[in-house]
Amino acid sequence: MDRTADKDVDCRAIPHYSMGWRRGRSLAVAMISAAGILLFATGAEAQCTARDSLQNQLRLKKTPSARAPQIAITSAADVSVWKTITIGTFANSLALRNALDAVGCSVGGSAAEILARPAFTLRSTRTRLDLFSVSAAELGLQTDTASLADIYARAQQLGFGLAEAEVGPQLRLQYFDQPIGEFLIVAMKPIRTWTGEPVILNVANGGAGLALIGQDGSAGAQISAASRFLFARPKTAAPADGVEEADALDRH
Repeated sequence: MDRTADKDVDCRAIPHYSMGWRRGRSLAVAMISAAGILLFATGAEAQCTARDSLQNQLRLKKTPSARAPQIAITSAADVSVWKTITIGTFANSLALRNALDAVGCSVGGSAAEILARPAFTLRSTRTRLDLFSVSAAELGLQTDTASLADIYARAQQLGFGLAEAEVGPQLRLQYFDQPIGEFLIVAMKPIRTWTGEPVILNVANGGAGLALIGQDGSAGAQISAASRFLFARPKTAAPADGVEEADALDRH
């Protein structure tokens, strides 16, 4: 796991600001139903605790691990889709956060902050989205660590696109069989916390349960070349110089 990840990764339930939780689990479940959360209906009993996450890996259809041999990538077109998820299924971020609570998924402090920020937005329509899992090393960055800006720029040059912030919590709800020890960094434009710190999301299973955590999203943040990022299929062709998305890091 990258050292810049959220320090409160103990994977226990973390207090948050949801009024739905304070009014009881029944309201949270009702809000989930109202939001049309049928994504994990077949695994409705699935939970994010350490014990249940092990059971999930045995019971649910196994998703190929995002961990893979470090093979150099020459074009995004040559990379297979790792996982397809559905986004745009919640009316608002409160309903999304309540869904995470309802299945017992931990949310780190900085992750909880950015989920409550105005910059965290949701798709208004239900949409299927392909995700690609690649490491900085596979992108061709031949150093032990690389800056977040350099990783994004290189990915853009190869034809990958940044993922929407909604991908983080949605993937957490749709990836109950995540292997222990896997940490997936969502390649997204950072969102600032209340104190102004840029944060990106990480979908994690550190062994104590399934979690959604935050980590340093500044342009100069140094990240291990072995760390795996989740990119999306861009809507339009990527700029030839690959710097547009990287520059966005300094504007958010």
